[in-house]
Amino acid sequence: MVTLYFYTKTGCPLCDKGLATLKEFQKDYPFQIEERDIYERDDWLELYQIRIPVVEDENGSVLDEGILSYSTIYEKINKKFT
Repeated sequence: MVTLYFYTKTGCPLCDKGLATLKEFQKDYPFQIEERDIYERDDWLELYQIRIPVVEDENGSVLDEGILSYSTIYEKINKKFT
């Protein structure tokens, strides 16, 4: 099964909205979401601290970041599954 990585932090309203958007796609596409708190690792904090939320695929490609766009995520997820 495909895993998408969701970089976030506690108390981030933008992240909460982004996660809800990402979960909408699970109704139609079989993937898991692994939430990663950027404060758990220094390299994640350095890379993503002002960019969160960030959605990344298993290959390290960023699907979207910041204010997540439903259409951007749809386009990229649809490509992965077609």
